[in-house]
Amino acid sequence: MPEGDRATVCTPSVWPVITRPVTGLSPISVYLSHGIMLRCRAARVRCAYVFIHRCATLPAWCQACGAESQILDLIATMRAIESMYNEWQRHLRAGHKHVQASSVPLYERTKLFRVYENTVMPGLLHTAEYTAAIFRFWNEFLDLPGDVDDAIAARMERQQVLYAGARRFAFVLEEQTLRTRVGDTGVMRGQLDRVLAVMSLPRVSLGIIPASGERHCLTQGSFWIFDEERVHVEGTSAGLDITQPREIAMHVKAFTLLRQSAVYGQAVRELIHRALAELPDPA
Repeated sequence: MPEGDRATVCTPSVWPVITRPVTGLSPISVYLSHGIMLRCRAARVRCAYVFIHRCATLPAWCQACGAESQILDLIATMRAIESMYNEWQRHLRAGHKHVQASSVPLYERTKLFRVYENTVMPGLLHTAEYTAAIFRFWNEFLDLPGDVDDAIAARMERQQVLYAGARRFAFVLEEQTLRTRVGDTGVMRGQLDRVLAVMSLPRVSLGIIPASGERHCLTQGSFWIFDEERVHVEGTSAGLDITQPREIAMHVKAFTLLRQSAVYGQAVRELIHRALAELPDPA
């Protein structure tokens, strides 16, 4: 069969993003048959997170499935998916400072921050030196403009939300974040001291999940929840902004279980002091 006529078979689990709004379609009828492919004349269909190669194909696909009434809704859904996905090299083309500044309105209107990090410290807890090491890595990795100094200043300014207003902050960190080497020993010492200072703020809750502790959630990947408005997830090549209530609720559920896995107060201080004691002496 020619490449353009080849149907792609997908498991039902990858279809809900596009097919859920198409009422009355069973998983079997959602399956893209060879006949539908021919009627749509699609050059290619990818099924990773359900992506139709050309937007113009969508109306034909709906017509072939007998779901013409769903065309406008599905186009809106596809556009929403596209807006969720932020490729770093494109998003950071104007530099880190621009990205730091563009998020300020979201930070200022958020009343409850729920933050889970599994590898490095969250930006709201960074020292300037720790931030510099993070930005320099990403500049080199993604071949980005070198606006490190301006970006550091913007991030430090953004941290003022910790001290102003009636906001609340719930941080849950994996123990690994205390040991992931960012910068030199001096940078790590300063960063761990910073965490000890911030955890004493009255509107901050900071828990750490011990590496060998009992876990109530096995979710993978760091995420930030801003009120009930959105969830931000960062990957290696792109970030994802999630605004669908159902998916936000799933992340809230995961965060609640992660909090139950964490220790607090004096137990956190002991873990941080242990990490400090394990740092090698400066060369």
